[in-house]
Amino acid sequence: MPAGSQHRRGFKPQLEGLRGVSAVAIMTTHVAFQTGIDPHSHIGAILGRFDYFLAVFFAFSAYLLWRGMDFHRGMLVTYFHRRFWRVVPAYWVYVVVALALVPEAFGASWVSVLSTLSFTQIYLPEGFLGGMTHLWSLCVEVVFYLVMPLLGWALRNVGPAKRIMVFCGLALLSLGWAFLPVVADSPREHVPNMQIFFPGFFCWYAVGLIAAEAEELRRRRGVMDKPMKVFQYRWAWWLVAFFVMWLAGQEFFGPVGLEHPSAGEFALRVIAGTVMCACVFLPYAFHSAPSFLDWRIISYLGRISYSFFLWHLAVLGAVLPLLGIRPFTGGFLVVLPLTFIGSFTVGSCGYVLVEWPFRSARAAKLTLLRIFR
Repeated sequence: MPAGSQHRRGFKPQLEGLRGVSAVAIMTTHVAFQTGIDPHSHIGAILGRFDYFLAVFFAFSAYLLWRGMDFHRGMLVTYFHRRFWRVVPAYWVYVVVALALVPEAFGASWVSVLSTLSFTQIYLPEGFLGGMTHLWSLCVEVVFYLVMPLLGWALRNVGPAKRIMVFCGLALLSLGWAFLPVVADSPREHVPNMQIFFPGFFCWYAVGLIAAEAEELRRRRGVMDKPMKVFQYRWAWWLVAFFVMWLAGQEFFGPVGLEHPSAGEFALRVIAGTVMCACVFLPYAFHSAPSFLDWRIISYLGRISYSFFLWHLAVLGAVLPLLGIRPFTGGFLVVLPLTFIGSFTVGSCGYVLVEWPFRSARAAKLTLLRIFR
């Protein structure tokens, strides 16, 4: 970024707390699905669209990286090093353990294993392994990591206002992704589901990118003060977010469950996710008034949210048989707290034993020396 990026790097603990809430929400939508919560009920419609909290993850990633990025050649090496050590070690550990312990992943082909380890499983037909279907979002995230420096280089001499216009334009264009003939015709035999490739979700990243540039515009000119004041009323925006999730969970809005949406239904789903994400994310990005996201337990959840997210599906897969509950036969109120406790525990271990020791190239080197000396 141009001068001023140092100003952007201030830590915002409430956003970390929001990341923790998002991880729990994603776990909750998976528990609701596996225990057979009726998606046609009001609560089922909302829980079914808790997967929109993935959009909050995407927006957080875009916001955090964009506001702290200086786009010059020397920075790129540091940037990719940090991304690698932040994401890959914990991911690899989860994949290896899941391959060894999750029955649905037993007997996986080498192609499936290598594609999963390389974040490329979404590009293969039937490339998902049991206990690892949720990792598709990390494949999308890795593409964003690769695209972001190119986007920054292309916009390096453009001011914040024009960058916002560019991001809005790209977001609108991305809504046409599902309508491309090759995408609309997928999935089919030997062709994966191309709807879930990175371009289809650029709108969600755009929320974070635009928020970062709006902050810079306010810092430079003060012109964003009045529009940003609207986001002071957080409770109202949470109500709007829940209404959007309920609306998007109705059959007239699009198919519920795992039914593949048409191009138009997919575009509507992305738009609804974008609105919901903006309602939840922007009030905390633009304002720092105290909230429940400041609580220590919520902040800690945010800190371990990556490992929590990685492990929660395997934990859920273990909780159901331990309780003697068959999938889609009920037990939501019993399965949910146990899955949370298990995911919290394993996520904490993953953070302490893998994420923190491998948080940078230097830390990783020291950790590996301790392990193998």
